[in-house]
Amino acid sequence: MAYESDITRFIRELKQNNPQIEGKQREGRALWWDKTLDLDELRRQRAARVPQKPYVYDVEGGE
Repeated sequence: MAYESDITRFIRELKQNNPQIEGKQREGRALWWDKTLDLDELRRQRAARVPQKPYVYDVEGGE
């Protein structure tokens, strides 16, 4: 058998003991990452951005 790191062994055993983990990972990814983008909405959001001042903690805007 080839070398297997502790981390690889841990993940393999974790998945064997908890077969529902991969399904939960897919659900989480679909919830947060697998989205279709509305390009018109994205353009509106970018156009509505207010430019940030170079030094955000300067309340007076100068000296």
